[in-house]
Amino acid sequence: QVQLVESGGGLVQAGGSLRLSCAASGRTSSTYDMAWFRQAPGKEREFVAAISGNGKDTYTRDSVKGRFTISRGNAQNTVYLQMNSLKLEDTAVYYCAVRGGSSWYDRGSYDYWGQGTQVTVSS
Repeated sequence: QVQLVESGGGLVQAGGSLRLSCAASGRTSSTYDMAWFRQAPGKEREFVAAISGNGKDTYTRDSVKGRFTISRGNAQNTVYLQMNSLKLEDTAVYYCAVRGGSSWYDRGSYDYWGQGTQVTVSS
């Protein structure tokens, strides 16, 4: 089992920045491919960004390219999501996940999920 804990969410004005953190614990002898998803009220959970275990490959949804950056921390299986120029439509619960399947973008490919952290962007 792998446990994921997200942190760093909060309330921010449009145009502001936040940095989300995710740390994995439990069965972490391997280095995992990890991702961030988000879910706004009344909407499906959607892919935001992913990063390979060695940090060399990243994938980002088009609507956040140039504003959000995913990166890995020095500690094994720690990832960050730097979010700049936040918009009202970025408001959502953000989830960290560990990939076990083949797709980077499909939530069904992710085996472990955190509890989520709320990001609220105000005008």
